[in-house]
Order: sequence, then C-alpha cells, then structure tokens
Amino acid sequence: MSNLFDAGAVRRAFARAAPHYTRFATLQREVESRLLEQLDAEPPEFAPRVVLDVGTGPGRAATALRKRYPRALTIALDHALPMLATARKGSRWWRPFRLLAGDAAALPLREASVDLLFSNLCLQWQTDLPRVFDEWRGVLRPGGVAIASTFGRDTLIELRDAFAIADAGAAHINAFDDIARIGDALLAAGFRNPVLEREMFVLDYPDVPTLMRELRGLGAGNALAARRRALTGKTRMQGVFSAYEPLRRNGALPATWEVITLRALAPEPGVPRRDGQGVIASVPLDRIPIRRRS
Repeated sequence: MSNLFDAGAVRRAFARAAPHYTRFATLQREVESRLLEQLDAEPPEFAPRVVLDVGTGPGRAATALRKRYPRALTIALDHALPMLATARKGSRWWRPFRLLAGDAAALPLREASVDLLFSNLCLQWQTDLPRVFDEWRGVLRPGGVAIASTFGRDTLIELRDAFAIADAGAAHINAFDDIARIGDALLAAGFRNPVLEREMFVLDYPDVPTLMRELRGLGAGNALAARRRALTGKTRMQGVFSAYEPLRRNGALPATWEVITLRALAPEPGVPRRDGQGVIASVPLDRIPIRRRS
C-alpha cells in the first residue's frame, strides 16, 4: 500500500470543499466528459438496470448517466454528506437519481446488484486498491462493467519536488499509485479484459499559492497519514516558491496531472478473488492491455 491516507481527513476536506468544488473542478469535468464518452463504445444491447456512480461529488456524472440510461436506477454514492447535499440540488425531480452515503471500499449494496459502476477521480484516495476492486467486483453482476479514472504517480510532480527541496523528510503532497499497481489490483480481484489508458495534462498557474488554493478548493489538500500536523512555516513556503520558480515558462508555472482511466468486466461466478490469507498475487504487467496518450 503506497497511499497511506487519513480517511477522516479526506472526508473532512471534501465536506469543506462541497460548496465551491465546481468552481475549481475544470480538469475533473474534462476527465469526467472523456470517461462518459467511453460508454459510447459499449455494444448497442448494453442496457444496465442499475448504475452506480462512486464518489459522485456534486453529481454531474450521475445526472449524465441518468440521462443516458433513463430506464436504469442510478445511484450516486459519496462519503461526504455535504457533497451529497450539493448533488441533491442537481437531481431533477422528474428524473431523480438516488443518493447514498458510503465508501468506495465498503459499498452498502447487495452482491451482484449493479450492471455499471462508474467512478471519476475517486480511486486515488483509497489506501487499499485490492480491497476496493474486490468490493466493486462483489456488487457487480457477472459481466458488469467498471469504468473509472484516477490520478497517477506523476501527478503534481513539480510541486512534490519543490517541497522535497524546501522541506526534505516531510510528506506534503499526496502520493498516488502507478498504472502497473492499478492493473495488478484489477486482475487480482478477478476482473476480466482490463484496459488502462494513461494521459498527461499540464495546466498553467500564475504562482504556487494559486495552485494550492485550487487544491484546497477541490478537497485535495495533503491527507497523508504521515503529514506534518503543524502549519508549514513562512520560510519553508518561500523555499517552495524559490524551488518551483525555475520551471516558469511564458509567465506561468506548469503543474502535471497524470490521469489513468480503466475499463474492466466483472467475472463469471466462481472466479477466485483472494486466497485464504488475503494475499494478492503479483500479475505480470504484459498481461494488462495499456494504451498511453500524452
């Protein structure tokens, strides 16, 4: 496990971000749109009866999924109650979706009850990916589709390096899993035909404080369990600014966001999930179809 997050800190951060999340979520909306477009590739006969949006946030994807599959029961799940309150405002009364409080790693749903599981930029906050995918596989019907996105290891690498120079030894930037570990966890949970894609987005910011304000506005502040609990001092922050400044190009500072998307099918009944001790076997990377875009 590389993402040793404080789950309570993650939940509180997203609760605080709920009122203004959409103002900062430009990249999140772009990734969401691309993820929804992937559903166009599903066969014409694909007609899910139950659709689950894990980590729904303000409910934009749940609204789009409800519109795409009007005959389906659409469930919008989030662990932050203020996010669900925001999502409720976007759930139109004549085409509502259901709201459900819960965690991606402990879904409060029956086994084999979901046909399509959709999740946009939620997985990166999970400490135990094998457990999460095992849970997802459990609620999906055999042959059900999981489609999701997450941030990869190179996300905010510039900011991470700047903090490492200014304050070596302290954990300031969230560390996310790489594409190999994500694919390995999918196959270990028994998913079939996983396909992963990796894409790099580089966004420009006028300065480091603007970038950090956006991160707080998204609920994406430092939630590592090993983070320093005291405020970062003015001297250290000035060191971060100085370390980041050489990267400035055309008047702006770049920030890299590595986005990984995945699609996989739930297996037929009887396919093993974990062994008796909960051990996850390593799966060769060449068994996982990966498409890279940059």
